[in-house]
Amino acid sequence: MALMITEECIVCGACEPECPNNAISAGEDIYNINPELCTECVGYFDEPQCKAVCPIDEAIVVNPAFRETKEELLKKKLLMDKH
Repeated sequence: MALMITEECIVCGACEPECPNNAISAGEDIYNINPELCTECVGYFDEPQCKAVCPIDEAIVVNPAFRETKEELLKKKLLMDKH
């Protein structure tokens, strides 16, 4: 599952530098997570780092359009590591 940033985002920018996949970028009104790059930090950390540093509890949630298992996320990470 990829994560997504909701409209609860206060545009503090804490999440962007924490992403090991560079999946987070500033959008027009809020930050965005590229679901093709997001691995929920699987293979890097025990928990998503963006969520760990976000000051707003519900600003970063699971993206319902991108449901992936932990194994699929790890495969995605390994593929990105090769590039």
